[in-house]
Amino acid sequence: MIGYAAEDLEPFRGELAAYCYRMLGSFHDAEDLVQETMLRAWKAQGRYDPTRASLRTWLYRIATNACLTALEGRSRRPLPSGLGAPSNDPQAPLIPAFDIPWLQPFPDARFDIGVRADLRLALVAAMQVLPPRQRAVLVLREVLEFTAAEVAEQLGTTIAAVNSALQRARAALADVDDATEIAEPDDPDAIAVIQRYVRAFEAADVEGLVRLLADDAVMEMPPVPLWYLGSRDYGLFMRRVFTMRGTGWHVRQLSANGQPALAAYAPSAGGGHQLHTLQVFSVRRGRIARNVVFADPAVFGAFELPGRIT
Repeated sequence: MIGYAAEDLEPFRGELAAYCYRMLGSFHDAEDLVQETMLRAWKAQGRYDPTRASLRTWLYRIATNACLTALEGRSRRPLPSGLGAPSNDPQAPLIPAFDIPWLQPFPDARFDIGVRADLRLALVAAMQVLPPRQRAVLVLREVLEFTAAEVAEQLGTTIAAVNSALQRARAALADVDDATEIAEPDDPDAIAVIQRYVRAFEAADVEGLVRLLADDAVMEMPPVPLWYLGSRDYGLFMRRVFTMRGTGWHVRQLSANGQPALAAYAPSAGGGHQLHTLQVFSVRRGRIARNVVFADPAVFGAFELPGRIT
């Protein structure tokens, strides 16, 4: 007897994508794992017992197993700030390291707002350091609010083991920036700061950009492995960018990982503007605290951004 129809699975696609993204740090891999989860669920429908678990719990068990299998033998997905000390040379060569499996951003616009909780880049990056099963316990318990008994069932372990893994994961992430200090994209102060940043950016006004930064602002640029700390080096690097690529940039505002973001288009010699970077901001206490600048074309595809604009 069929326990559920294919259309019964679809309402869970968005939250499963966010879950797999938190586990894998890659939006493209997350999409693949969600599709695999749906296929596995469809093939295993004869084994589903609604008296033992809800359909949502059943799907997360399948997704968790798929993620844990996918993570076997894989390196973690970092941001540049997780690999070493900041650069003190704003003129350092910008050499991409495509051999590193960089953390990718999450395209908010493709999913309901409800799936974006706790998707902040700094948190997802920190979670990549956790062993995969600890990572799963943390997300299932803290973000998705499954009970310890449900998580134990999903992972095939004991409640005591789940509680122990959760305690270790919490301790490992204790130093991650307090998410309550990071403004949401629709926060009026964050909107005002980003709009001022956009105006300064499009005007190539480096001093104006620097005035909007926290003193300890971070800029990092995967797949380039170097990063900068402090408003001074941030400003010197931006001056270099405008010298290299010219002025007259255009910007499109969006959001990623539940954070304000923009797509930056550089002026093109042949006319119009070419997509240059996707930038994801953390706004803290009315200042820009971090800008993660993604320059990988694979990232642009996930956000369905046009490659050129007029």
